[in-house]
Amino acid sequence: MSHDLGVPLALSPGEVAFDRWRRRVGIVATPVAVVAIALADFPSLSPEAHRLAAVMVGVVLLWLSEALPMPVTALLGASACVVAGVAPAKQVFAPFADPLMFLFIGSFILAQGIFHHGLDKRVAYAVLARPRVAASPTRLLLAFGLVAAVVSGWISNTATTAMLFGIGLSMLRALYRGELGARGALDPRWATGLMLMIAFAASIGGLATPIGTPPNVIGLGFIRAELGIEVPFFSWMLVGVPVVVLMMLALAGVMTLLSPAGVRRFPESAEITRAGAAALGPWTRGQRSVVLAFAATVTLWILPGVLALALGERDPLTQLVGARIPEGVAAMLGALLLFVLPGEGTARAIGWREAESIEWGVVLLYGGGFALGTLAFTTGLAEAIGRGLTGYIPGGASGIGLLIASTLVATLLSEATSNTASANMVVPVVIAIANAAGSDPFLPALGATMGASLGFALPVSTPCNAIVYGSGVVPLSRMIRAGLILDLIGVAVIVGVVSVVGPMLR
Repeated sequence: MSHDLGVPLALSPGEVAFDRWRRRVGIVATPVAVVAIALADFPSLSPEAHRLAAVMVGVVLLWLSEALPMPVTALLGASACVVAGVAPAKQVFAPFADPLMFLFIGSFILAQGIFHHGLDKRVAYAVLARPRVAASPTRLLLAFGLVAAVVSGWISNTATTAMLFGIGLSMLRALYRGELGARGALDPRWATGLMLMIAFAASIGGLATPIGTPPNVIGLGFIRAELGIEVPFFSWMLVGVPVVVLMMLALAGVMTLLSPAGVRRFPESAEITRAGAAALGPWTRGQRSVVLAFAATVTLWILPGVLALALGERDPLTQLVGARIPEGVAAMLGALLLFVLPGEGTARAIGWREAESIEWGVVLLYGGGFALGTLAFTTGLAEAIGRGLTGYIPGGASGIGLLIASTLVATLLSEATSNTASANMVVPVVIAIANAAGSDPFLPALGATMGASLGFALPVSTPCNAIVYGSGVVPLSRMIRAGLILDLIGVAVIVGVVSVVGPMLR
């Protein structure tokens, strides 16, 4: 493992070869599997459900293999449903106009404003430039994790990792060159721990809010559409924040144990972070505008919850605000403020050129996955799958057994495919299993939604892992060891918090 820290952001040759092999298998296996399912005899399924089963098998294989870009696969699956006669085009594509789609769009535009004006770096340096933090290897490690977790609750986990990765990499370069008085004394395991702390904390922090990571919004969409249960922004945080706090404590313990620095202090490390903070200069008008728009959005997100606590859920004002300003509308209003508030010079805080660069692929991926999940229920396919899988769940499909199984399956699946695909595949099936067994599906669906954001063991599990793996200081064996430990802890934490706090969300 090279320690020159000049390795480009790419997977190892072995990982690249594996990805190439996986895509080739997907291209060959997908049409074969689709034809096999289409020709098979399933007397318990309606013709529409049978055709949908063939389409969904193809979509799942393409998602797992990533033979096509995942948003393209989602659009292909929705289009194939129309061509195959599963449902009319108006019904198939209706989920693309779901209000939660606009929660995605508004949140991504706000995040783009944060990136464009450098607010993410300002937040990071505000913590990392403190002398007591920067001089201590342990405190510095924990500070990187804290910043990653807090920031990723509001913006993309991947963007958070990329931002902190650059800061951490510059610090490691200085350490290895002896600029901080640690040359020859720094244990390489600390460098590994720093990179893993950034990636893992960013993935964990995304669980704090509904917009922290796409699987949260995807799972909430299925819960609302299939169970008729609304989980407001503030209510989600009642579960998400305790999960994040407990998992961050576990992450701090694991990384501290597995990543000794070999030195007690970095005498001059604060200079790097102070220089980075100074380079940002004074607050700009654009930054102040972004803070104003973001604060307005967060206020609108939590206002219904605050009113419910103060006045009661049945109070007319609480119901009026909740109905008139749902989360998607609040996100759009905050995002639109950026096009009105002043930026630098005569420009606005953000222009359409910046807005065009948001993650439109994730929006399309969510729409396609939500469309397939909704069709699985309307055609009866989800119910048939649920009945078939009920007997394999410990204790039938009720209570804590289903909650544990759903969280664990979502976590394991997220190791092999993206978190968004994991949520799209697991949450609808979990709801169907519970319904088939006559059990309450809410808590298992919530557990599966949160479990889909885990998956720490492999570089291909999340973009966050892939970024830090490319640093050249993260041996695969260490990522697997630390990742599997956190996967198990994460499942236990999610099951515990959801079973205790989850019932309060209804």
